[in-house]
Amino acid sequence: MLARSSYDYAVIRVVPRVEREEFVNVGVLVSCPQAQLLAAGIELDSERLRALDPSVDVEAVRLHLQAIDRICQGGRDAGPIGQLPARARFHWLTAKRSSIIQMSAVHTGRCAQSDAIVEHLLERMVRTPKPTL
Repeated sequence: MLARSSYDYAVIRVVPRVEREEFVNVGVLVSCPQAQLLAAGIELDSERLRALDPSVDVEAVRLHLQAIDRICQGGRDAGPIGQLPARARFHWLTAKRSSIIQMSAVHTGRCAQSDAIVEHLLERMVRTPKPTL
């Protein structure tokens, strides 16, 4: 039997007009200390984003989302926050903000394969559901 690991995750949201509180889920942020995993899965659907705000600067949003991925990877290219331990980076990234890029509340789960959890969460929380027949 495979050992199950606990993980924490948050959904990455883009809120193009903060005053309207409408958002599009664009990714997930996952922390699994047992597996030494801190990862972001990001899939920006610019059409869905423009449906909320046709004037949104998609390229600026894309650059900010890339910064989240760099911070997850850590190291010098990620700036001062990227130098922190992985768990501290997760908490910094999931801190509440009133900005165009926000995180959901942090949720907890358990998995047998930590390397598959990002893909699983992207499918459930970010990608447009496929129609059922």
